[in-house]
Amino acid sequence: MSNKPILDVKDRPKPAQWLTLSLQHLFAMFGATILVPYLVGLDPAIALISSGLGTLAFLLITKFQVPAYLGSSFAYIAPVIAAKASGGPAAAMVGTFLAGLVYGIVALIISRAGHRWIMNLLPPIVVGPVIVVIGLAISGTAVGMAMNNPAGKYSMLHFSVALVTLAATIIFSIYAKKMLSIIPILAGIIVGYVYAVIVGIVDFKPVLEAKWFAAPDFLIPFVSYDVKFTWNIFWLMVPVAIVTLSEHIGHQLVLSKVVGRDYIKEPGLHRSILGDGTATFISALVGGPPKTTYGENIGVLAITRVYSVYVLAGAAVLAIIFGFIGKITALIQTIPTPVMGGVSILLFGIIASSGLRMLVDSKIDFGDKRNLVISSVILVFGIGGAVVKLPFNIEIQGMALAAICGVLLNLILPGRPKVSENMFETEEATNKKTA
Repeated sequence: MSNKPILDVKDRPKPAQWLTLSLQHLFAMFGATILVPYLVGLDPAIALISSGLGTLAFLLITKFQVPAYLGSSFAYIAPVIAAKASGGPAAAMVGTFLAGLVYGIVALIISRAGHRWIMNLLPPIVVGPVIVVIGLAISGTAVGMAMNNPAGKYSMLHFSVALVTLAATIIFSIYAKKMLSIIPILAGIIVGYVYAVIVGIVDFKPVLEAKWFAAPDFLIPFVSYDVKFTWNIFWLMVPVAIVTLSEHIGHQLVLSKVVGRDYIKEPGLHRSILGDGTATFISALVGGPPKTTYGENIGVLAITRVYSVYVLAGAAVLAIIFGFIGKITALIQTIPTPVMGGVSILLFGIIASSGLRMLVDSKIDFGDKRNLVISSVILVFGIGGAVVKLPFNIEIQGMALAAICGVLLNLILPGRPKVSENMFETEEATNKKTA
């Protein structure tokens, strides 16, 4: 089921080895975790701190049995931007809290009723097209960041920075080996940043003026802002949990195969989902973006065969420390927009492509009119930005509307396939048959 571990889940590494292995995980998640707050206008330092706190909470809730790292979720980029546009950062934090609450409710139901119902609700024919929507709906943002100067006008100089960043990220993604293959985003950002320095569009003044130790501007409910619930925020953020829950389940299945334990059974899917929701809830309390388990860090586990939860906890502590180092925060903020735009072009495309891959891996038959109808409605509603306006100023739009329609169509249309009770064993049996 898995390679023999160098360090198993409960093994504690020696101090020097511990620091090195934890830094590997920190670097693996760093680029993606700071990219999300950069795109949505939140503080990258708080994203680092909340990812560390969220990971520690996850490890505690899963009884220190599941070696996973939780970073910023890309699925919530568009909803957070929309929430901020409608009600400022406060609205985004309330929406993030609601998303975490959904995880808690789902975890409670799974603990009582099992997990079969959620797989019936979120089959690949629904989740795959919604993931495609997540990537393509925000693709215009990436292109705009890549091509335009700070004044919002086209600049070939700035576009060249994005193209160099994009090229470097692609090269690292395809040709890099071992650990470097896990951090193509971070490596691409570094190359793009160096090129941006060479062409003269980086200002180091904020780094020189920043203090070594500085507390970020936390967004604390009832202190930094008044908490106000609106149905618009609810419909912007909550339906996205349809996708992130499916992503979480997928990560647990992959992690189970890598580590050689059935995490769906023990400590149980309900515990890992609760841990994910708690991490998102913590983010809402301090001003960070919603959280999700990171495939990059699962990749590190697979390559190093070091499954120790102590290593993941160490990475979480380092992330928290980094968030309080003012020089690092200031350096992150000097990264030019085209650098992030160049990385985003590839990253958003990969998100969309991963939705297609889910459909291919699940052997979805598009000769079946049922599948064709569900996917078509999701794609056009999501990418086209369809809006349903209801009484009391409630609006359901874009990705949220697409996800809801997909779930409803899957439940209503005849011919819905049955889902096996035991996901882990079913996947293993399938692999044996095809071997």
